[in-house]
Amino acid sequence: MTVPEPARPDIRDRDDVERLVRAFYERALVDPVIGFLFVDVARLDLDAHVPVITSFWATILLGEGSYRGGAFRPHAALNAQARLRPGHFARWLLLWRATVDELFAGPRAEQAKHHAERVARAFDGRLRGIEPPLEPATGLQISLHRPPRD
Repeated sequence: MTVPEPARPDIRDRDDVERLVRAFYERALVDPVIGFLFVDVARLDLDAHVPVITSFWATILLGEGSYRGGAFRPHAALNAQARLRPGHFARWLLLWRATVDELFAGPRAEQAKHHAERVARAFDGRLRGIEPPLEPATGLQISLHRPPRD
């Protein structure tokens, strides 16, 4: 006879969100695929980062409204140092989903996974659309054009 697994609670408050964020980073920082991005490239200060990311997710999941940053800009800066590839986002998403599923179950937990998919897809798409800066133009003439007269 197997003992049923205890039911996991849904994400209820900011403390739950912080628990999720901390558990995710415990995995991500040592992950063989993406850990180096956090540790070696971004040199992530977890004590400073966790409250910010907790605010991001608490705003999304709880309507807290405490996140005022722009989430994409730091990722674009990171991408400039070490190109973020689709596989990095896929791995991030896999770890996030696994962490959510390990700790929580319910509508907010599902929302956390769904929103993570949207973020990963959006960031990956935007970063792949970034082109390297153009070389300075040489040998071009600048001319002034006026709108045609009626």
